[in-house]
Amino acid sequence: MKSPTVRHRRLGRELRRLRERAGLSVPEVARRLGWSASKAHRIEAGRIMVSEADLADACDLFGADSATTASLIQLGKDAGRRGWWTAYSDVFTGSYISMEAEASTILKWEQRAIPGLLQSEDYAHGVIKATLPNLSEAELRRRVDARMVRKVSLVGPNAPKLHVLMDEAVLRRPIGSPGVMAHQFDDLLRVMEWSHITVQVLPFSTGAHVGMEGGFSVLSFDAEDPAVGYTEGPAGEVYIEAAGQVRNLMLTFERLVDVCLSPEKSAVLIAAARSHHDLP
Repeated sequence: MKSPTVRHRRLGRELRRLRERAGLSVPEVARRLGWSASKAHRIEAGRIMVSEADLADACDLFGADSATTASLIQLGKDAGRRGWWTAYSDVFTGSYISMEAEASTILKWEQRAIPGLLQSEDYAHGVIKATLPNLSEAELRRRVDARMVRKVSLVGPNAPKLHVLMDEAVLRRPIGSPGVMAHQFDDLLRVMEWSHITVQVLPFSTGAHVGMEGGFSVLSFDAEDPAVGYTEGPAGEVYIEAAGQVRNLMLTFERLVDVCLSPEKSAVLIAAARSHHDLP
């Protein structure tokens, strides 16, 4: 399922609020505006772009004042604004990256590899090459470049809070040469010193745990935008938007935090893993 972007969801929610305040049903709005019922539903769900003319017509029908209409038209323009990731539309095919770029907090549980946001260049090269073995060298290089550009979001005053939980298996699985792993661990230990990034490791000694069904992310946003869950696998991407399901993911994350090592002890374990990989 392709998820809407944050601004599209916000715009759809505001239009739904205005419609309900006006006492109109979705089918009635569709009939009076000359839309299909499907179009009206998808606009409120934030799943399609809305033209300025359609927004103005809807606001007029709902009795919105001029200030509200102007703000929603501006929001519609912002929703269609091109982000840096659009230059890599051949790499980032879903909506996750655009949502990640607007998140204020990112929670991530990972069992397979160091998360993309924290990968070094050579480590990313090794991961992408292994998971997508049919890529040409040019395509592989482009995906690595896109992943490195993505990391820029972790720098600056608007950087999100990032809390990563990783299975110890991530540290033990060699990707590339020993030098690649050494540089990756050095990078990881460095960013763990940043105040807005927290990394914890789930040790093998924990045994069976609540996160064994697979990795996931939860993106939270400012204002009234609801959090979104996300997971991916060989079959594709899945977005979790139902409030109850997102709460279950957050509860799973909290339970994993309780059995993970502290950030300080995690750093000690990562440093120990680093010692097994000498730089060339």
